[in-house]
Amino acid sequence: MALSLQVIYPVGEDTHFDHAYYATTHMPLVDEHMGKHIERVLVTKGLAGGPDRPPGTYAVATMVFADKAAMDAAMAAAGPVMADIPNFTDVRPEMLIGEVIA
Repeated sequence: MALSLQVIYPVGEDTHFDHAYYATTHMPLVDEHMGKHIERVLVTKGLAGGPDRPPGTYAVATMVFADKAAMDAAMAAAGPVMADIPNFTDVRPEMLIGEVIA
């Protein structure tokens, strides 16, 4: 069963998020350390929270894994990725692990 891991960076008062660093440095780190276990990745930059509303989320990274073993292997290799988070944001990311159903 395919699983997804979504890493969600919510907007908060007095927080920052460096999209350029995230795209050019952090995501290549994800690929370097976790990539061999990931089937595909989608990164979404928040633009709006609805009509005439600012986004409630800076970004969401969605990673899809073939199965739990692949996700566990990626997470075991994620140390350098996790250590890099303070380099682009002071937001504590939220995670959602789910079964891919469509």
